[in-house]
Amino acid sequence: MGTGRPLRFMLRIGQSDVFPGSWRRMGNIMKEIFIEEEGSITREQLENVMREMAEQFPEAKKVLIVPPDFTRCYSCAGEITQILYRVFAGRGALVHVIPALGTHMPMSAEEKEAFFAGVVPEENFLVHHWQTDTVKLGTVPSEVVSEISGGLFRQEIDVEVNHLLVDGGYDLVLSVGQVVPHEVVGMANYSKNLFVGLGGRSMINESHMLSAVCGMEKALGVVDSPARKVYDYAQKHYIDGKIPVVFLQTVTVQEDGGTVLKGCFIGESRKPFERAAVLSQKLNIVHVGRRAKKVVTYLDPKELKTTWVGNKGIYRTRMIVEDGGELVVMAPGVIAFGENEEMDRMTRRFGYKGRDYILKLYEEGAFEGRVMSAAHLIQGSSDGRFTITYATRPENLSKEEVESVGFRWADYEETARRYPPETLKDGWHTGEDGEEFYYVGTPAAGLWKAD
Repeated sequence: MGTGRPLRFMLRIGQSDVFPGSWRRMGNIMKEIFIEEEGSITREQLENVMREMAEQFPEAKKVLIVPPDFTRCYSCAGEITQILYRVFAGRGALVHVIPALGTHMPMSAEEKEAFFAGVVPEENFLVHHWQTDTVKLGTVPSEVVSEISGGLFRQEIDVEVNHLLVDGGYDLVLSVGQVVPHEVVGMANYSKNLFVGLGGRSMINESHMLSAVCGMEKALGVVDSPARKVYDYAQKHYIDGKIPVVFLQTVTVQEDGGTVLKGCFIGESRKPFERAAVLSQKLNIVHVGRRAKKVVTYLDPKELKTTWVGNKGIYRTRMIVEDGGELVVMAPGVIAFGENEEMDRMTRRFGYKGRDYILKLYEEGAFEGRVMSAAHLIQGSSDGRFTITYATRPENLSKEEVESVGFRWADYEETARRYPPETLKDGWHTGEDGEEFYYVGTPAAGLWKAD
């Protein structure tokens, strides 16, 4: 964050009866705060906004902050969590931080230090275990799911969240995250932070499969995607009026090798998400005039260590790859396929071998209780439209392993000499041999579409 222009506030008075529990006891009427900057929101501005938000809840004695994990390191959510912790702990509140891991691996000590700068004591961190830590709030009925999917997906979906949201005794839950184009939900964040980030097997499995069946490319960058409609139903029926959640949502861009905070949208309703989504669609979707025969993308080794999350290099760039072209994913830090042993095993067993192949296996019951794996494998395949080459360090993930799941393989060091990530800028390039390619250095930060 750098020097910004004067802070601009746009406030909306929320309904006084939104949260009849802790909310009403604290006597607050939530004022939603929207900030947008043409330049950059400064740290001082951000601290002022967080204090203004916190002042609306003076009686909050026990607070839960739900930031993303390190795979969203470009979100500015780490800085916001630091500020929130200092503000609430500074006035005597007990503050816990539980990263919204979903099925991702827990944050390492190094990742916590890089993201939260040592502000949050280790004993104040909690870990979400998606397989064991959830409670069922209700369901999204099969008829609702069928209507949302146009009849393509008809299963009832259990709405599960970490039990601490229900029985943790928190006066205030602060859900922090980034709104950015996303392969499953269209535009990330808002209620997805709870239903997936702190969700359980059914919601994660079924909502991901719903998105895959309906078509990922139809959802990318879209606000009201099928998965979003499922989360909206769950939010309306099982969160609103029952759990005291405030959403703090950011919009960022990558400029000159750093993260610049362009917007921050705070409130309990869907409105801040909608405003953030409009800004993100403007700033985070790159419109490329034509498709490229070759696209090269780079996965930061500190951020992305598995194809499960590293395939953002595929999702976010696939719409600019020509039919018959090649996508090269430079993955120096990728050491596995799944974020956990269960999903790694499923990927190794079935591979990224196309929609029809995976759907046939799905219909035969091969993914019982692990439908998210089927969805992931569908989304990670080009369905034969173009080839995908993963460039890894062989000591991390070998040629045999990469090719066994349906990708081509290249040696990372050799590939990096041809496409040096430390010097390439996003956009069109022509190599010394006359090869034309399009380069994307941080695929998780946006979406690239051919006009």
